[in-house]
Amino acid sequence: MKTGPRYKLAKRLGATVFEKAQTQKFAISAERSAKNKRRGRGRQSEYGKQMLEKQKVRVTYGLPERQFRNYVRKALATHSSQPTDRLHELLELRLDNVVWRLGLASTRRGARQMVAHGHILVNGRKMRVPSCALSVHDRISVREGSKEHGVLVGFADRFADRSLPSWLLWNPKTMEGSIVELPTSASADVAGDLVSVLSFYTR
Repeated sequence: MKTGPRYKLAKRLGATVFEKAQTQKFAISAERSAKNKRRGRGRQSEYGKQMLEKQKVRVTYGLPERQFRNYVRKALATHSSQPTDRLHELLELRLDNVVWRLGLASTRRGARQMVAHGHILVNGRKMRVPSCALSVHDRISVREGSKEHGVLVGFADRFADRSLPSWLLWNPKTMEGSIVELPTSASADVAGDLVSVLSFYTR
């Protein structure tokens, strides 16, 4: 997904949608920029607010508009009383996102490349599709020949200080794990308001 200058985009969205923008220096700069914008503008419309929330979520997960819209359609098609939970599940259970949550890559973009280069196995089989939808009880592991690859060297030591979402189980020594339950919006940070996201697409 082409995103352009990342600091500029993160400032416009008013959220730390990129990992490298999650610093105190950026937060102060973004807050100052937001105040200046509020002085020069009138009240933002409800449509504008919903679009902003949609962009926050879409950019955070690094998805093109068409793919993100398809996830929204799937969430709405379930006719669930909580389509926001279903949308959150669809986004969090992408293979690239799970690899990032496990700490195998420092960014979702890096996790996407790791999957595409064949370093990750799903249920014992090599999977090169970053958007692969995982399910409860699926097993994720690092390919044996990739365990000493670049960013994975010394992973077990770095992992010791990392906390995992409750829905993931991971053994840093063997580099194997699984999904033990469905993710919920309470078990992971969400960049934007998913209710506003769904409202944007159902106007």
